[in-house]
Amino acid sequence: MFLNIVTIVVAIALIVVILLQMQGSGLSSSFGGGGEFYRSKQSIEKLLIWITIVLTILYGVFSIILLIPHR
Repeated sequence: MFLNIVTIVVAIALIVVILLQMQGSGLSSSFGGGGEFYRSKQSIEKLLIWITIVLTILYGVFSIILLIPHR
């Protein structure tokens, strides 16, 4: 039961992170697209990519664990 809830939370978080990446070609529109924000914009996009990778791995692991029959 607990693992089902954790899997759902991870799935929702993964959807949110993916939608944040797709929104306005990354987060560039959120920061006005100015040159002074280039490095921070780039680091935020890298962070979102790493969060996506971690959440995807967690979702895969939890899904495989849920396939194992429990007694």
